[in-house]
Amino acid sequence: MKLVHKDIEKDNAGQVTLIPEEAEDMWHTYNLLQVGDSLRASTIRKVQTESSTGSVGSSRVRTTLTLCVETIDFDSQACRLRVKGTNIQENQYVKMGAYHTIELELNRNFTLAKKVWDSVVLDRIEQACDPAQKADVAAVVMQEGLANLVLVTPAMTLLRAKVEVTIPRKRKGSCAQHDKALERFYEAVMQGILRHFNFDVVKCILVASPGFVKDQFISYLFKEAVRQDCKILLENRSKFMVVHSSSGHKYSLKEVLCDPAVTARLSDTKAAGEVKALEDFYKMLQQEPDRAFYGHQDIATRSRYVRLVDNVKENGGNVRIFSSLHVSGEQLNQLSGVAAILRFPIADVSEAEEDSSSDED
Repeated sequence: MKLVHKDIEKDNAGQVTLIPEEAEDMWHTYNLLQVGDSLRASTIRKVQTESSTGSVGSSRVRTTLTLCVETIDFDSQACRLRVKGTNIQENQYVKMGAYHTIELELNRNFTLAKKVWDSVVLDRIEQACDPAQKADVAAVVMQEGLANLVLVTPAMTLLRAKVEVTIPRKRKGSCAQHDKALERFYEAVMQGILRHFNFDVVKCILVASPGFVKDQFISYLFKEAVRQDCKILLENRSKFMVVHSSSGHKYSLKEVLCDPAVTARLSDTKAAGEVKALEDFYKMLQQEPDRAFYGHQDIATRSRYVRLVDNVKENGGNVRIFSSLHVSGEQLNQLSGVAAILRFPIADVSEAEEDSSSDED
């Protein structure tokens, strides 16, 4: 995400202009938008025209509209974001108050105005616009005939490719069909890795499976890399780590990231930190439930929680916000989709709790 312009007043009202540069930026934008915001962006509008002879036709024109946001829809698979609302700035194509839907596009700027920009939203912008915060962990979670190629970013877990190949069972006295299908499967996974993983950014590639599938695949991968003289794989061989998983499905990734050996290897990456924090969160819910809360989109409730978040930071605590599309936050989907963990230094607990309770009153 690129920040083009930022104009926030002392009362925290104002606007920002941003350019989404990649699919994940749509997820960040989805988290920035709230009902009642003002969104200005380029869109396509179908308009009717009448010629001098009286014939009526229609054409599609690109125009810029400003909507008062009413509905926000996000397609997590395609990373597409559609915003519906009423037009609040009339132009030659759209009257005041008319309904329209804007689908935000990559590499086209938009301006978002809010009556109040709270600290949580401003932190989201800072995170989205920080070029250093990219997907430094990749994973291939696989079983025989199935592989999920995943990128783990600071904000979400992105499924980049799913490889499925039917593998015939071994027959007594003949394994030819099975072996050929398995080779096609491994080749497809290899091509997926080359296509979807950026080796300049990724620090570690986890290859996980039940049984010996992972070991057989790694053996195939580097034999082929030598045969094809694939330098990018050979030069990055040290980034691959083989680890056990219970299945080849995406949900097994959380299990993989909790493995102590993996945690040690990924100690300097964002993903491992989020998973560890989520474990602490569940322990806190059981032992001290008053020190943990789930996020909320209701304005009044959100404002109270934002004040609590700010108070925790001021008292030297750490706040983690989990995305429902991040591997660390997927278990929270059935609730609000967002959870925050408040971690106080022991010496500051009582003071912070007193301050937060007074804010709520």
